[in-house]
Amino acid sequence: MDKSVFLEDLDAFAYREVLASGEAIVLIPVGSLEQHGPHLPLGTDTILSSHFAEGVARRLGGLVAQPIAYGYKSQQKSGGGNHLSGTTSLDGATLIGVARNLVKSFLNQGVRHVVFINGHFENYQFLYEGIDLALEDLGIKPGAEQSVLLLSYWDFVSEDTLRQVYPGGFPGWDIEHGGVLETSLMLHLEPARVAIDRLVDGPAAVLPRFDRLPVVPERTPATGCLSSAAGSSAARGGLLYGQVVEDLALDLASELVREPALAVVPG
Repeated sequence: MDKSVFLEDLDAFAYREVLASGEAIVLIPVGSLEQHGPHLPLGTDTILSSHFAEGVARRLGGLVAQPIAYGYKSQQKSGGGNHLSGTTSLDGATLIGVARNLVKSFLNQGVRHVVFINGHFENYQFLYEGIDLALEDLGIKPGAEQSVLLLSYWDFVSEDTLRQVYPGGFPGWDIEHGGVLETSLMLHLEPARVAIDRLVDGPAAVLPRFDRLPVVPERTPATGCLSSAAGSSAARGGLLYGQVVEDLALDLASELVREPALAVVPG
């Protein structure tokens, strides 16, 4: 059985040995508890970001921290909206505070690099602010050896992969919620958690180019999905997962890994 890369499985003394190397990399998955239609679980964003963090950690010799399992408020144009049942969110100040405290705790322990793997669109700028404030608190200046990286996993999906996953044309990231990408990834990684018989096939949401608050609920499709999940498959999910993990690990290795012995290990 492969050795666990999850920090929660380590004892404190084994963790101290990792820190003593001076090269420790800790990846923090970030997701949400958010509706993803009738066929995907509420924890989809957290599940996927955790799987991506695990895949990258195995290639880099890093560790995966427990995820941030709640995210910033779902927005109507990207997640259906915070008004939908099951979507349980943090406000911006709380998410900033969580990120700020985690960065300070890990860097103070001697972790060399912290990497946030985001899986919920609305989180990004609040994570950025929390990271920035933590570095200011610690007095870590540009050029320092310790660092924090922030990324969303979908930014590493290549154009070639998109063409293969969406042979009829990619509908756009703005409405990819509960659609082919997330459904295919879940079919590949956690098939038992997908209710395939309830998969949504309907027209993509048509939303205005502005945000209106409070939201107009009827603008969100009744399913909560912003695009069709028809055409989803485990094979397409495997293609997405493999390509993203490989490219992400290569990018992080070139940015963070100093020792040849810690270069990317093929998955």
